[in-house]
Amino acid sequence: MSAPADLNIDRIAQLARIALTPEEKEKFSAQLADVLTNIEKLRQVDVTGVEPTAHAFPVYNVWADDVAKPGLSVEDVLRNAPEKRDNMIVVPKVVE
Repeated sequence: MSAPADLNIDRIAQLARIALTPEEKEKFSAQLADVLTNIEKLRQVDVTGVEPTAHAFPVYNVWADDVAKPGLSVEDVLRNAPEKRDNMIVVPKVVE
C-alpha cells in the first residue's frame, strides 16, 4: 500500500532520533501506512457498551494477607552479627 500524503516520514524519523536511508524511508513509510490502515479498520468496530480496560483479564491483588507472626529471637538475630552490644548489632557510623 502507498503511504498517505500527509505522512511525513522525515519528521517521524526526526522525532524518533533515527537516521534513515532513502530505502528505509520507503520501506518504513509503507509499513507505517499499513499500520495506520489497520487502526482505521479498528475505528470502524462498534464498541458501544464495551467497558474500557487496560488488561484483558481482571487484575487481582496476589499479595498474601499481612498477618503478624512471631519473628526470630534476639539470640538468633545476633548469632551472625560481626559486632554486638546490648542486644543490638553494631554498625559503622555513617553520619558525622
